[in-house]
Amino acid sequence: MTVWFVTHAEPVVDPAAPIESWGLSPVGRARAGAWRAPASRVVASTERKAVETAELVAGGRPVEQDPALGEIDRSATGYLPSDEFDAVVDAFFARPSESVRGWERAVDAQERIVAAVRAHAGAGDVVLVSHGAVGALLLASLSGRPIARTSEQPGMGSVLMLDPVSWRATTDWQRLPLPA
Repeated sequence: MTVWFVTHAEPVVDPAAPIESWGLSPVGRARAGAWRAPASRVVASTERKAVETAELVAGGRPVEQDPALGEIDRSATGYLPSDEFDAVVDAFFARPSESVRGWERAVDAQERIVAAVRAHAGAGDVVLVSHGAVGALLLASLSGRPIARTSEQPGMGSVLMLDPVSWRATTDWQRLPLPA
């Protein structure tokens, strides 16, 4: 039994639109379209960028959706400019038991993503399309390490394989390829 945990590819960032409504950029569409899900079952977060990534990697197969695969809840702040966002993310990972600026606590998001991955893995091989921050929280759990930014993906549109029975990652993060 194998789980492929895929983070959504690069979105179009629109500060005026809700984050969960952002779709994929042309580069994100190309990256997601260049990789095919090795399992017949594909489940995505309900956020548009994750659903679009899942549809592309599924290659025409049906895609299920699960809100438990969602990104950390940062609706308290919405869009933040890059420098401010990075500072809040640093604090989110540095103080996992605290709500930073009203965001979901890292320990709660980790519990949610771990439960979601375990639930979906119970049905056999699956590709889960989700988000970077919860992916870092998942990898910390899989490796038995504390919550930290060091578990983050190398870039949007990355994949991590894991064995849900032994609860360990079987690969490190790998970027989905861009077409040649």
